[in-house]
Amino acid sequence: MLVPFLISATELWVKEVSDHEMIDRAWMKSFGSPLGPFAILDIIGINTVYNVAKLNAETNPNMTPLMEKLDAEFIKPGHLGMFAGKGFYSYPNPTYASEDFLKS
Repeated sequence: MLVPFLISATELWVKEVSDHEMIDRAWMKSFGSPLGPFAILDIIGINTVYNVAKLNAETNPNMTPLMEKLDAEFIKPGHLGMFAGKGFYSYPNPTYASEDFLKS
């Protein structure tokens, strides 16, 4: 069940409906979850998400914009997620972990 939610979140981000923090905030408030989809993607690793999008883009062209945006904004600059110190958030102190994150 997690994968469709992650795909939906990334589609909103790619289409610039909202930024990653607002999507995470809405997810966390709505579902009472300790992490939003983009925090989860940072944990999984942006390189993993990119490789899955790239593989899926071969049969589903709707995945191409996600693959391209991840490549340009994260893969090429080396912002590969939590293990690299930067992804959608900066580590070790990501903004989603602050007490005030859900107050905005």
